[in-house]
Amino acid sequence: MEKIIDESKQGESIVLAQKPQNTRKLYIESYGCQMNFADSEVVASILAKEGFNTTNRLEEADLVLVNTCSIRDKAEQTVRKRLEKYNAVKRHNPKMKVGVLGCMAERLKSKFLEEEKIVDMVVGPDAYKDLPNLLQEIDEGRDAINVVLSKDETYGDIAPVRLNTNGITALVSITRGCDNMCTFCVVPFTRGRERSRDPQSILEEIQELSDKNFKEVTLLGQNVDSYLWYGGGLKKDFEKASEMQKATAVDFAKLLDMVAVKFPKLRVRFSTSNPQDMHENVFHIMAKHRNICKHIHLPVQSGSDRILKEMNRLHTREEYFALIDKIRDILPNCGISQDLIAGFPTETEQDHQDTLSLMEYVKYDFGYMFTYSERPGTMAGRKMEDDIPETTKKRRLAEIIELQRSHSAYRTQSHLNTVKEVLIEGSSKKSDAHWMGRSSQNTVVVFPKEHYNLGDFVNVKIHDCTSATLIGEAIEHSENN
Repeated sequence: MEKIIDESKQGESIVLAQKPQNTRKLYIESYGCQMNFADSEVVASILAKEGFNTTNRLEEADLVLVNTCSIRDKAEQTVRKRLEKYNAVKRHNPKMKVGVLGCMAERLKSKFLEEEKIVDMVVGPDAYKDLPNLLQEIDEGRDAINVVLSKDETYGDIAPVRLNTNGITALVSITRGCDNMCTFCVVPFTRGRERSRDPQSILEEIQELSDKNFKEVTLLGQNVDSYLWYGGGLKKDFEKASEMQKATAVDFAKLLDMVAVKFPKLRVRFSTSNPQDMHENVFHIMAKHRNICKHIHLPVQSGSDRILKEMNRLHTREEYFALIDKIRDILPNCGISQDLIAGFPTETEQDHQDTLSLMEYVKYDFGYMFTYSERPGTMAGRKMEDDIPETTKKRRLAEIIELQRSHSAYRTQSHLNTVKEVLIEGSSKKSDAHWMGRSSQNTVVVFPKEHYNLGDFVNVKIHDCTSATLIGEAIEHSENN
């Protein structure tokens, strides 16, 4: 469940620079977490070498791929509707092939290929390098499938293409998979065990982005705090490593420090963190470097110790509070955001009140809040009855959202009459006369364009706000330009 979802990008098709020698057309859509969007960039890079140019016109595609998410039932239903659309188009364009990538592909492989026969190809998150072979299979009229999970695949040797990029911000994957067996979460089953990417390949990818004048990178993983490089292999096997491997191992705090030192003009973000693995060393590194953004996404999922135990979250309410206190002490201006689930099996009114009281303690800047959605294959799906009525789930979620909205307003109001450094990412959605960017705390800031340009770092004086957005006037370029 550890994720950041950008709802504005769900289902967005991607288009790259066209290579004149490529003769086939690829249409690709992504749903779900940022990791899926990063994976789509890897897929497009692999297929560009196989003769595919990307297109945003579904009707002209030779190959249609949808990169899927299994985190919630709603995400799966959305993808199913898209597959129906693809197949309607396919009836008019019989040569078009349809493939499903990612987490949903792994989970529903036989259903898609054999029972419903709605796709030609199913490719799991660790099998993208096998795409050339799978394409040959479907070109020869056979269904193609590879959903084998890998113990070492990180795609560190593939330079991702940047899809629908603004040329300013980019995602850089540092880990794959997850070892935290939260009972509600399907990720360990669809993405496999946790492994980390060679830090040198991460630095090389960021160097390429810096050379192309990108201004911000987000280090990405299901659980970035678990990053641990000791020469390769699964994190769970670290205890078997040699003394030399252990002595030279790179953890997340060290990696963050390496990136910040090597690229002092580049803004650095990371997502997602897990309370049980987060260490205060990371906070000290964040405090040490001006270019590391002061924002931590720290999913809690519930404020009730009883429910946290049922979820197999390996932290308690008090331990979470201690972590929040440590962040506030070391990083007093840090933005903190959350993930919360309403209506987990057996959740009582008191459990729900515990969640609301936890929110009151933290007063998050923003959050991602959902009702519980049973995922087949998870421990909760196998062992727990989804016993909370939908009306109760929705009422509890509405109360959580309402409280979060008031806390978001409290946090944005605290920035009034201050100056924020903002990286300009694009035009405001509501006004072409205004720029939009984000503060270090990850809050959206809008201000008049004047003479400033895309990619500029600008100091903005904040004079107004909504519960989600800061509004101001640019006063000068910041020293980071």
